[in-house]
Amino acid sequence: MERIAISSFKATCLAVLERVRKTRKPVLVTGFGVPVAETVPPSAPERPAGWLGALAGTGRITGDIVSSASAGQRL
Repeated sequence: MERIAISSFKATCLAVLERVRKTRKPVLVTGFGVPVAETVPPSAPERPAGWLGALAGTGRITGDIVSSASAGQRL
C-alpha cells in the first residue's frame, strides 16, 4: 500500500484521489509516520441483471384499448 505524508496529501489531494479511483489501490495518509487516514476506491455500483423488463408492472391501462379512438364519433 502506498503511503503519503499528510502535507503532501493536502497539496495533491485531487490527484491522489483520482489515482486511487483509476488504479483501485488504497493510499495510507500519515502524519509524522502515524497512520491518520486511508483512502480506498469506492465499491462497484450495483447493476440490475438486465434492462429488459426493468419497468414491468409499472404501467397502467385506463380506458378501452381494443376499440379505435374514433369509434364513438360519426364521420
